[in-house]
Amino acid sequence: MKALNFNKAEFVTSYGKFEQIPPSDRPEFAFSGRSNVGKSSLINKIFNRKNMARVSSVPGKTVTINFFSVEDVYFVDLPGYGYANVSKSEKSKWGSLIGGYLGDGERALELVFQLVDMRHAPSRDDLQMIDYLIDNEIPFVVVLTKADKLKPTARKQRMEAFREEIPCFEDIHCIPFSAVTGEGVDELKAIIEEVRADWYENDEADNGEYPDDEQLPESDSFEQTESSDSEEQPPAPFTGFLQPRGRK
Repeated sequence: MKALNFNKAEFVTSYGKFEQIPPSDRPEFAFSGRSNVGKSSLINKIFNRKNMARVSSVPGKTVTINFFSVEDVYFVDLPGYGYANVSKSEKSKWGSLIGGYLGDGERALELVFQLVDMRHAPSRDDLQMIDYLIDNEIPFVVVLTKADKLKPTARKQRMEAFREEIPCFEDIHCIPFSAVTGEGVDELKAIIEEVRADWYENDEADNGEYPDDEQLPESDSFEQTESSDSEEQPPAPFTGFLQPRGRK
């Protein structure tokens, strides 16, 4: 299978409500993390662009799910969460959008990149997200951002601390990343390529078809269709960004 040309990345559209998002027709890779963790910088680095993913001038206030396309896959930028100076209603919007997207068992969500600032212990919201992904068996990788900010000794100390701070750390694939030095970019792309190839091999075996090149419709023109009943058990509900799941 021909490798993705990440330089062909294009912004597709944004959605302010989960109900606006159409069904999947190709594999999706989602990026999750708190505000100011460096999510936009990571996405821009992968796409080799400067301003593909823009940083909000007001952290925590831009509550949308943003879709980007690279040939036959979608990259999904989830809202940044955890900014302190927001109301409970804003936190509720985070939970509704992120929880709705992650909890949709019909989506072709193949992998979540969960970003954590390498310089600090994961926040309460970070731990809730990681617990949620584990509880619902959603494949994910932890990306430790801003790795260039730490000297070798401090970096080693933080990696040791993560073993105690992050549940199931020994079983989680973690990638140190720097948008400045480019550390971790090749590894992230390699994982994306591997997961993409597996998805299309399985899809081709099922029906021998690949998705067409149509992009997602604009959010203001899309009408959600009712999904059929599924015999599968629904995922555990997303509890919002108030209390971490399973933690006091």
